[in-house]
Amino acid sequence: MSDALNIVVMKFGGTSVESAAAIGRTAKIVEGRRARGQMPVVVVSAMAKVTDLLLAAGAAAERGDRNGALAISSRLRNRHLDAAAALLTGPALAETHAWLDDQLQSLDDLLRGLAAVQELTPRTIDLVASYGERLSSRLIGTYYSQCGLDGVHVDARTCIVTDAQHGKATPLEDKIERELGKSVLPLLRQGRVPVLGGFIAATEAGVTTTLGRGGSDYTGALVGRGLNAQAIEIWTDVNGIMTTDPRVCPDALRVKSISFEEAAELAYFGAKVLHPATILPAVQKNIPVWVLNSKDPANSGTEITAVAAHSRTPFKSIAIKRKLTIIDVVASRMLMTHGYLKAIFDIFDRHKCAVDMVSTSEVSVSLTVDSNEHLPAIAADLSKLADVKFDAHKALICMVGEDIRGQRGIAAQVFAAIRHVNVRMISQGASEINMSFMIEEEDVEEAVRALHRHFFADPDPEIFDLTPREAFAAKEN
Repeated sequence: MSDALNIVVMKFGGTSVESAAAIGRTAKIVEGRRARGQMPVVVVSAMAKVTDLLLAAGAAAERGDRNGALAISSRLRNRHLDAAAALLTGPALAETHAWLDDQLQSLDDLLRGLAAVQELTPRTIDLVASYGERLSSRLIGTYYSQCGLDGVHVDARTCIVTDAQHGKATPLEDKIERELGKSVLPLLRQGRVPVLGGFIAATEAGVTTTLGRGGSDYTGALVGRGLNAQAIEIWTDVNGIMTTDPRVCPDALRVKSISFEEAAELAYFGAKVLHPATILPAVQKNIPVWVLNSKDPANSGTEITAVAAHSRTPFKSIAIKRKLTIIDVVASRMLMTHGYLKAIFDIFDRHKCAVDMVSTSEVSVSLTVDSNEHLPAIAADLSKLADVKFDAHKALICMVGEDIRGQRGIAAQVFAAIRHVNVRMISQGASEINMSFMIEEEDVEEAVRALHRHFFADPDPEIFDLTPREAFAAKEN
């Protein structure tokens, strides 16, 4: 419907809109895209930490702590009113002040009601959590209008349509495309800059839902898909996808380009830059995704495309997932019985617990899961089938790269680099681009540094930005 338009969807995360100064930076970035002849659609998260505070207010109300819940709401009121006062003037400030006041009064009324009944349903949690994006998107849309960007606020709940699975709703993509065509596309044709809140959505009946934590990235990709955008930009506070966590390896490098498949693997296995589901709508329409830094907009970031360029460096990045538990299910007489594995996985499905890695032997099945509150109930159900053992405080190291396909000796190099570390589980066959293994959590940083030293000693300059390493070396000298 909009193939001829040069649309760019720009999603700004919480740290990119955390303050009046940060919001001002986003306006300059949007202005730069318009100067290049692009038509921006802006998707914004709640201001940094706001969603956490809203959920804390809901939890306090559920405990019957009305004063505690209202105190959190008061903090949010002051923060948003202060941001409005710093960004807006004249009638725009007065109108926004009144609107914010009205919205936060409705939040207070909701929290009072929750404190009275002391019950918090998934539907109500979604409603409470939605206030962050509702407030930020209206404030930013008004600011863009005042500063000459022709900004206009669009309530995302009018066009991001989902089912009624509260907490992590499933988008209805055909309906989203239709609604975007009605509400957003005409604004773009008028030269306006639509501003939507990420993360929030609604059912066809208009009931507020959310896409789950990190869902603002997902919103950006859904909007990009629905509008046939030329690009989707994820603006955050880092310079793109790195070869590993810079807090573990200060000489980590920026990855200039990476494939959708590689990025999805990294996102699932612990890389925090992207929400895993972000990738899917973009893949469907072959839309490139850029990960960029709102605090360093001149940096070219990381481009995520359908097919990655060949790299002489076999791996692109090393992801870390901590706080995992290995569950060993041992039943020597049952393992090969028809339906046994299904019975095990049905238990995890029933408790909505995702499994990261699976390994089987003649007498046991080993699975890894996030350490969570469902483990005692899962163990109780599993114990009806077999003996169950737990091994906690584990970490998963996931090494991703399309250029490991078919390469001989890669596994030998990996395990030689960490020969001093005890490896508990190994997985490679499930994916041709991912080599994963489980170790003790206390060993993870030493292991990652050893792997990074070995595999990124001579990185391909076509794929990796060597500037951080040169700067780090200069600092060390």
